[in-house]
Amino acid sequence: MAGFKTLDDIGAVSGKRVLVRVDLNVPVADGKVTDATRIERIAPTIAELSKKGAKIILLAHFGRPKDGPSAEFSLEPIAKATAEVLGRPVGFAADCVGDKAADAVAAMKDGDVLLFENTRFYKAEEKNEPAFTEKLAANGDIYVNDAFSAAHRAHASTEGLARHLPAYAGRTMQAELDALEKGLGNPVRPVVAIVGGAKVSSKIDLLMNLVKKVDALVIGGGMANTFLAARGTDVGKSLCEHDLAGTAKQIMIEAAEAGCAIILPADGVVAREFKAGAPSETVAISEVPADGMILDVGAKTVQSVNDWIDRAATLVWNGPLGAFEIEPFDRATVAAAKHAAARTKAGKLVSVAGGGDTVAALNHAGVADDFTYVSTAGGAFLEWMEGKPLPGVEVLKR
Repeated sequence: MAGFKTLDDIGAVSGKRVLVRVDLNVPVADGKVTDATRIERIAPTIAELSKKGAKIILLAHFGRPKDGPSAEFSLEPIAKATAEVLGRPVGFAADCVGDKAADAVAAMKDGDVLLFENTRFYKAEEKNEPAFTEKLAANGDIYVNDAFSAAHRAHASTEGLARHLPAYAGRTMQAELDALEKGLGNPVRPVVAIVGGAKVSSKIDLLMNLVKKVDALVIGGGMANTFLAARGTDVGKSLCEHDLAGTAKQIMIEAAEAGCAIILPADGVVAREFKAGAPSETVAISEVPADGMILDVGAKTVQSVNDWIDRAATLVWNGPLGAFEIEPFDRATVAAAKHAAARTKAGKLVSVAGGGDTVAALNHAGVADDFTYVSTAGGAFLEWMEGKPLPGVEVLKR
């Protein structure tokens, strides 16, 4: 972490007001948080600052409010869930700027935790307007960003504040940056990347960047069909972006020039309809029936993927190998995930994974805790894999 200021650099914080940008954009049903993973991840930073006597003011967004304040997008229910996870009271201010915010801060004691209302209730937040940023900054002495998942946005609370106050990375941000550095920044080679998902169109930049950085790229999911079709394989009625054949060919050309092996499915699990328990068969990839859909990769492909994982010192994973949400089309993703987890536990692999579908797939396989690091950041993780600078990270550099 030599390139970024962290809590190790922060100095004395007793009595100081510390604005901490966190990710509390958690799933909620019937007013209750259904997955507290993101809350759990910010606990170490809050505990450390509280123990040192700081007054901790949490800044966060929730959902995509369009017309100002609304009960639907209020963070008040999240304050209660945060208190439960932290095991301590969490106050709530009904605004993030102005008198309500200032009064709530003024009432704080050293070590207290306070959550401000949704920053996105103000359009100026996403526009990173200086006047709004100054209003946010008026409530703090120090700024800590612990929300890597929002670091790809140059918003007032993610980037602007770091230009007004002494700024540092929180422990979750630090862990994420450390993991990403091990994944692609300065990895131990060989490096293998697994990229899956439905469409090539959503991951062109990612694939173009990866072929220049990894030793082998495993392509799975629906996007593999586009590459197969570009090579002349008939993929039947499978999901396929035939109009991107030229793009797929260009990616394969650039991979060859960079010495990156492209691993495509050798066999596929084919069904005539996309539903749980649909009758299916495993066929060679060259023998997909005209009325069939490839919904998972077969055993030969899984063996090939696992062989590449065995060769790797570092694995970066984004996206499932098949339609893992529906049985039996989850088998390949589960098998490869378990193999990667076992190699990681044995100390033979550094495994970094991220992206919404990826996290869900690893949880489904029961191995998320066995990977070196699993990022809960969706867009930010993808943009990092694409090689793009992240505004919320750049501004924390020494």
